Amino acid sequence: MALDGARSGQASEETHQEKVKIGIVSPYAYPRPGGANAHIRETYERLRDMGHEVRIITAPWGDDPPARDVIQVGQAIAVPFNGSIGRVTLSLRLEWLVSRMLEREKFDIIHHHEPFVPFLSFQILDSAKCPNVATFHAFGGFSVSYWAGRIALDRYMNKLDAKICVSSAARHFISAYFPGDYKIIPNGVDVEFYKSARPFPEFKDGKTNILFVGRLEPRKGAMYLLQAYAKLKPKYPDTRLIFIGWGPQLGTLRRFVHDNRLEDVLFAGRPDDIDKARFYRTGDIFCAPSTGQESFGIVLLEAMAAGVPIVASDIHGYKNVVQRGVQGLLAEPKNHRALAAARWFFGSASSPCTPRCTTFS
Repeated sequence: MALDGARSGQASEETHQEKVKIGIVSPYAYPRPGGANAHIRETYERLRDMGHEVRIITAPWGDDPPARDVIQVGQAIAVPFNGSIGRVTLSLRLEWLVSRMLEREKFDIIHHHEPFVPFLSFQILDSAKCPNVATFHAFGGFSVSYWAGRIALDRYMNKLDAKICVSSAARHFISAYFPGDYKIIPNGVDVEFYKSARPFPEFKDGKTNILFVGRLEPRKGAMYLLQAYAKLKPKYPDTRLIFIGWGPQLGTLRRFVHDNRLEDVLFAGRPDDIDKARFYRTGDIFCAPSTGQESFGIVLLEAMAAGVPIVASDIHGYKNVVQRGVQGLLAEPKNHRALAAARWFFGSASSPCTPRCTTFS
């Protein structure tokens, strides 16, 4: 789960393996925020620590500027998918762009994330001559696209030399349509980075800070959290709710705050990684009220690394990360009353549950 070790530039002296050139494919407009892109960033940094040459291959969305070691191919187009917003890569010259990129870069291995997101990984798998590995992150109910396209997608699955899932939930989802050998390798975060972050002093004023980090969309359950806060605030006035994230529900959430005359609600937008870690350290309670279709929840690891108690939805993907009564409490999803009833919302220092982060070297 969580990875505890040196950050960039502090490669282990024990690492003596052959250096290789690695391409990491992100269909999610890297470096835009998101769980998969956070996973990719951590993997990129660790591989560079080990002395490997790494490039991230992605499609820009909108006016995304170039970033270090990022190769932009085609253009990302936003589409609704799995209760969220997904992105597909489009370009009339995609085949030519990919072929030229592969010829120039000469990768030793390519690691695809969600390779069935059209169309970047498809084109790379058709053209690449090196080994290909894939990680599957998604979890959900019945997938029409997987069911209807499984014959065509099998051709790309057969091009993969190894297959990884971030959790048993993700493995259960993908193997229902494409049976095979999947190795589970959980997501990881840099524990020391979050643990050593400085809280924002202006918010350490005696109020209990409830923190949400994620995209402001129905699947992430932000409205259920806001409704729970509305029930708690009159009884516990020394509470504050901080939203970290952006998304299509922002206007609706703001209107709810205005219409219900709620105080001490902060919409902090999308801070950079350093300030995001500081917000985690500022929080007294972290809440992840997602409604479902989560395979892991890397925000849970980030909260653990910062030492923040967790209240999360009792959904399949989260139960693989949070042990009930150890790192946090699990509440019925889509139920703001259950969230409000979670005793950690009361900021009780006498809670029998002590947050703990499990680390792996």
